[in-house]
Amino acid sequence: MVSRSQSSTIRYVLGGLLAFGALNAFGGGYYGLSGAELVSTEWLEGSPFSDYTVPSVVLLVVVGGSFLVAAVAVFVRSPIARTSALTAGTVVLVWIGIQVAIIGYVSWMQPATAIGGLLILLLALGHQQDSRLPPDAAVGPPASSGR
Repeated sequence: MVSRSQSSTIRYVLGGLLAFGALNAFGGGYYGLSGAELVSTEWLEGSPFSDYTVPSVVLLVVVGGSFLVAAVAVFVRSPIARTSALTAGTVVLVWIGIQVAIIGYVSWMQPATAIGGLLILLLALGHQQDSRLPPDAAVGPPASSGR
């Protein structure tokens, strides 16, 4: 069983990784939409893309958006925190898998991002839904007294 302090640590580390991932995805998406001057378009040869516009929008909206939603959910102790963190971790792993399949291994950030995604999944699996109710509190309407 995870203690309350361990649960808080997991929540803060998970939320921090998700927030960092959101900032990274937003930055990468913005960079790609602004022209990605230092990134060769030769990497896209043989792919369905002639430039980085579509991948950048996906990175910004889908990857960054899922990370942001999950980070907020984790920090505010939302009932969807665990599910949204698992979703964000899965989204980034799929993103990296597709990226490597299309352009190959081109940057240290690809394995670093994959490791981050796996860490998010592991932390999300260990994340207990922090509720403002005690763990043994009944959920739902109060029982009637029969009167």
